[in-house]
Amino acid sequence: MSEKKMRVWWMPQIGAKTFHIPVKTPEEAKVVMDILAAYDCFQYNQRIKPDFCNAGGLQMWNEEENDWVDWYCETENDYYDDVDEYCEAESNKNLELSELNKSLFKQVDFY
Repeated sequence: MSEKKMRVWWMPQIGAKTFHIPVKTPEEAKVVMDILAAYDCFQYNQRIKPDFCNAGGLQMWNEEENDWVDWYCETENDYYDDVDEYCEAESNKNLELSELNKSLFKQVDFY
């Protein structure tokens, strides 16, 4: 995958201000988003947050539009606009990412 300027956007509560985290790869973005999602849920479970409705995603810089756009990736055989699907299918770090995801989410309860 070619180097593109990318960032994760995260809104810990719908309607709240969005913040951005620069990332270098879709795999790095997946790690950041998984950590943020698990942490939001952990805070809810620990009654730090009374409720939450978060949202997030990956964006890339579009030189032609001179603006941030939703991330996508075209490979020789596929098209991806979902970071999880891309990492599962194309990343050589899929096992490592899957293990991290499991270790994060086993710490939180989903009701």
